[in-house]
Amino acid sequence: MQRTATFLWHLVPTATLAIALTLVSPGDSRARDGVTTSEAASEVMPARRIVISLTERRLHLLEEGHPPRSFPVAIGRPGVAIPLEDSRVLRKRRNPTWHPTANQRRENPALPASVPPGPSNPLGKFALDLGWTAIAIHGTNDPDSVGRRASGGCFRLLPADIATLFEMVPVGTPVRVVSGPAIVPAPQPAIAVAVPAALPTLTPPPSPLPTVAPPPLPILPDPRCATAGAPLRRMICTMPDLAALDGRARGLHQRHLAALPAERRDAAAYALLQEERRFDDRITARCWVRRGMEEDPAVAAAAEACLRDALNVRLEEAKRR
Repeated sequence: MQRTATFLWHLVPTATLAIALTLVSPGDSRARDGVTTSEAASEVMPARRIVISLTERRLHLLEEGHPPRSFPVAIGRPGVAIPLEDSRVLRKRRNPTWHPTANQRRENPALPASVPPGPSNPLGKFALDLGWTAIAIHGTNDPDSVGRRASGGCFRLLPADIATLFEMVPVGTPVRVVSGPAIVPAPQPAIAVAVPAALPTLTPPPSPLPTVAPPPLPILPDPRCATAGAPLRRMICTMPDLAALDGRARGLHQRHLAALPAERRDAAAYALLQEERRFDDRITARCWVRRGMEEDPAVAAAAEACLRDALNVRLEEAKRR
C-alpha cells in the first residue's frame, strides 16, 4: 500500500506538466518570441490556388465555384533561376520593407541594407512571401516592367492588381509555377431549364409592341489626344476603330455620372479617374511597345490587336455599370 501511494505521488507532477504543456499552443510561443504573420494560417482555403505561367507571364487565381481571374506579372530576368514547382503563401505583408539579398548587393554595392516603405520601395505596398528563399509575389514602383522578364526572381504585379490579390488570398494558399500555359478551367455551361408548353387560349394574342431601337452609344473623345506622347495612347487616338471604342466607353462613363445625385457625383468621378489610370497601367503592361518601334508593321499589328481586346473589355464593363 505504501509503495502504491509513493508511485501515485510521483505521477502527479508528470501529469501536471503534461497538462500545462498542452495548454501552451505553438501560436502562443511564437507570439512571445515576437514572430508574427499578418494573417492566421487557419484561413487556408484549399479550393483556392494560384498558378503562374512563365510563358504567358500571367498569374491566374483559381477558386472553386468562381470564374478564374488573371493578372500580368513580371518574371525573373534572363539568367535568373525560377523554381518550377509547388509552394504556398507563407506570409502577407502590408507596406513591406525590402531587404536586398547578399547576391544583389554584390552585383550592386550601392544598394542599402534595407529600403523602408515608400515610393522608392521596389516591393510596392503589398507582398505575399512564398516558400522559396527571397521569392515573393509583390507590387512594384516600376509598372512598365510588368509583363516582361525584369525581376530578380520575384513575381511583380501592377499596384492595383496586387492590392486586389492581397485581399483575396489567405495565408496557406497553394502556389504553382509552370513553364507552359496554365490550365484554366473553362466556364461552366448554362443549364437548360424545360419550360412547359403554354395552354391554348381562345383569346387572340395582343398585338406586339413596336420595337424601339436603343439610342446610339455616345462617343466622347479623349481630351489628352492633342498632347498624347505614349505610343499606345497615340495609336488609340489615331486609329478610328480604336478611338471609337475608347470614345464609347468614355461616353457611357459620362452618362453614368450625369444620372447620379449631385452629392455622389464627385466621388464617382474620382473613382472613374482611378479606373482609367489602372486601365492605362494594364495596357502598358499587356500591349507594351518600345518608343520608336510603333512604325514597325508587325509591332503595330500586335499592339493594335491587344488594344482592341482591352478596349472591348472596358466597353463591356462600362455597359454593365
